[in-house]
Amino acid sequence: MLGDENVKPMLPVKDLEVATRFYEEKLGLRRVGGAPGAAVVYRSGGGELCVYRSEFAGTNKGTAALWDVSDVEGTVEELKAKGVTFERYDNLEAATRTGDIHHVGDIKVAWFKDPDGNILSIQNRPAK
Repeated sequence: MLGDENVKPMLPVKDLEVATRFYEEKLGLRRVGGAPGAAVVYRSGGGELCVYRSEFAGTNKGTAALWDVSDVEGTVEELKAKGVTFERYDNLEAATRTGDIHHVGDIKVAWFKDPDGNILSIQNRPAK
């Protein structure tokens, strides 16, 4: 059933114009569709991400989207140079932190928020 279909994360935002600047200019995502004034769809790797206007923007307290990257440290530095601020969670069980990067075993992860407070993250690609 759905196991063979693509899934598209959807992130609610209050101000679509502010959100599009963040996702396009800071994260470098490419717009591929949407509905004018209501939603924007971005291509990210082989998937898509939809950002849409909603009064419930920023109310999720968990990670809403995760990007697997080959170089966590380099991606953190690149995003910081574009003004992205990273979150530091020092109360995560079994995790240690070096700067903005959290370590749990072989996993490296760094969290940041979009302008509406949606929690996003980057993580090293899992070994194949």
